[in-house]
Amino acid sequence: MSLLVVGSVAFDAIETPFGSTDKIIGGAATFISLSASYFVKPIQLVAVVGYDFPQADIELLRKHGVDTEGLQIKADEKSFFWKGRYHNDMNSRDTLITELNVLGSFDPILPESYQTCDYLMLGNLAPQVQKTVIERLKKRPKLIVMDTMNFWMDTALDALKETLALVDVLSINDEEARQLSGEYSLVKAARKIQAMGPRYLIIKKGEHGALLFGEGQIFFAPALPLEEVFDPTGAGDTFAGGFIGYLAQQDKVDFVTMSQAVLKGSAMASFCVEKFGTERLINLSAQDIAAREGEFKKLVQAY
Repeated sequence: MSLLVVGSVAFDAIETPFGSTDKIIGGAATFISLSASYFVKPIQLVAVVGYDFPQADIELLRKHGVDTEGLQIKADEKSFFWKGRYHNDMNSRDTLITELNVLGSFDPILPESYQTCDYLMLGNLAPQVQKTVIERLKKRPKLIVMDTMNFWMDTALDALKETLALVDVLSINDEEARQLSGEYSLVKAARKIQAMGPRYLIIKKGEHGALLFGEGQIFFAPALPLEEVFDPTGAGDTFAGGFIGYLAQQDKVDFVTMSQAVLKGSAMASFCVEKFGTERLINLSAQDIAAREGEFKKLVQAY
């Protein structure tokens, strides 16, 4: 099954209580694609980078089965750059630098070979851009999954709601779910958000796991208790990649399969936070992933 991923491929610079990095590869589409690559290949990527983006990082994506025909390279602009500092609790952070650069004028161009994708993952971008991608596809994918954030709720709420009406699954965190719905109860929030369009809703709760709502049912996946959380950057995108990658692999869309996909995504996200950036997502073995999934299954197994 073909999976199309649209989002940012970028540079991050990160400071945590465990250390700091200079510019390293980041961006929503990068984490999504690397995570999904362990379940389905090839992954069709639509993103934009600048002249400063290393060829070696593009090759890294290709080695993981990412088709980069849809990766635009702007010769006269720099790549998107974000720098942040995490607090000691690793749940909150301060944005120190945001440079949109190429992302400020990103026009998603879909190669002909991407036009009939089976599954579509819309990483966090301006909702107008996400909507444009959907409208440019010649046929509707079997499943459209969308990620967004509170920034768009603050600055582009009408456009966000227009895009929400076109997607099947929305993935957001608990704070964003409350803001979007105006409800504190996550059950009430889910009901309101589903009425906006998405048949399924994933509410991520960080170190407290994730909730899946759909078909009148609720599934809860715990987060794996880790001895150390090294860098949370990209964990939500890594979760989304594992989720959509597994669904594309199974080529099945129902609540049970989605529940399994939430566990797959949670397992992948638990790898992500163990190292800086994408480092832990490179060259994982099938045995690594199976062992980690086994740990998650023990957490949800009833005795």
